[in-house]
Amino acid sequence: MNGASELSQAGGRTVISDAAVTKVAGIAARGVSGVYSLGSGSARAIGAIRDVVGATDLSQGIRAEVGTSEVAVDVSLVAEYGVPLQALANQVREAVYHAVQELVGLKVIEVNVEVNDVHVADSDSAKSPGVAKPPVKATERLAASFKDPNPQDRSATGETV
Repeated sequence: MNGASELSQAGGRTVISDAAVTKVAGIAARGVSGVYSLGSGSARAIGAIRDVVGATDLSQGIRAEVGTSEVAVDVSLVAEYGVPLQALANQVREAVYHAVQELVGLKVIEVNVEVNDVHVADSDSAKSPGVAKPPVKATERLAASFKDPNPQDRSATGETV
C-alpha cells in the first residue's frame, strides 16, 4: 500500500465546529453580487469598528447549527438597492449551500436567508430627487479618525478637523 491509501483508511473522528462552518458560509455569502453587508444593525456597527482595526469577522451575520453529518445555516444580510431581493436570497442560498457542501463536507439541510435592510449608495441618492442623503454614521467618523493617525490643527489653512 502507498502512504495515501494508508492514511485514508486510518481511524479517528473529525469534528467541525460551528465557527468553521459560519466562516465558510460568511465568505460565500459576501461573494454574491448585491450583498452589501452581513448582520443586523448592531452587528454591522461592531463589524465596522472591527474592520477599521483590521479584525474583520468573516462569520458576522451567519449562524450555523452543526450536527455529526448535517448542518443548517441562517444568513442575515443587507442588500444593495436595486437588486431583486428574492433572486438575491436564492443566489446567497445557492452559494452558501455549495461552499459548505464542498468545503466542509457535511450535508446542508437548509439555508435560511433574512434580508433585514437595503443599502442606498450615496451617489444614487445624489442623482435621485427627493431622496435625502443619510447622515454620516458614528462608525464612519470613527473609521475616518483611524485613517489619519496624526491629526494636526489645520485651522491656519482653513481646514477643519
